[in-house]
Amino acid sequence: MDQKFIIDTPTNDQARLTGQDAKHISRILRAAPGDTLLLTDGRGTDYRGTILEIQKDGVSIKIDQTEPSRTESPLTLTLCNGMLKHQKMESLIPALNQLGVSQWIPFQCRYAISNPDEKRMKKRLDRWQTIVKESLKQCRRSRLMEISSPVSFKGVLDHARDYDHKIAFWESSTTPLSELTPLGKSGETAIILIGPEGGFSAEEMALAEAAGFKTYSLGPRILKAETATLTAASLAQHFLGDL
Repeated sequence: MDQKFIIDTPTNDQARLTGQDAKHISRILRAAPGDTLLLTDGRGTDYRGTILEIQKDGVSIKIDQTEPSRTESPLTLTLCNGMLKHQKMESLIPALNQLGVSQWIPFQCRYAISNPDEKRMKKRLDRWQTIVKESLKQCRRSRLMEISSPVSFKGVLDHARDYDHKIAFWESSTTPLSELTPLGKSGETAIILIGPEGGFSAEEMALAEAAGFKTYSLGPRILKAETATLTAASLAQHFLGDL
């Protein structure tokens, strides 16, 4: 089976899938006892298992092999987005997961879309978590991308304190990301700021620079915020990660 399924940590070399995953295995993939499944705990450990039994309420699996993930980037990458319209935010999640982003933090700033009320924001976060899990199955990652509740711009700058690379993409910068210098150590960390559709104000970039961020350009053309987000993640993985 090409897809990867998320399980709890196995007990006595056995695991069990229930709910929609079990239905997908039996009804869509038409798997049978003896078939092999790719599995992960969502925290960096992968498994290979053999289906023991397919029941009405779940799928029982014997764990045959345990190994560290081979699909996670050596770069710990946090990507911070100025809040966009709901549909645009939602559409970013599968692609960011595929690009190996470790953490995604939406934030408020001068030109960002306002947060919805608490009840609607909780529904969106639940929906986003579901999308992450579904995307992991397709792209074979072994760690679930962490999604934060929206924070303030100051909250993002405070969060960035201990990162190796602090990158802010800003349309007024002329510095290409190719000038970024890897530290040459294993397990480097990077945090990226991408503004909302209206971009960043000069005052916000001054605060970011005071917090240790360096500003970079994404070229001479104006990119939509969602295009800039995916381009930034791809470039960071190219220069610092495994693309």
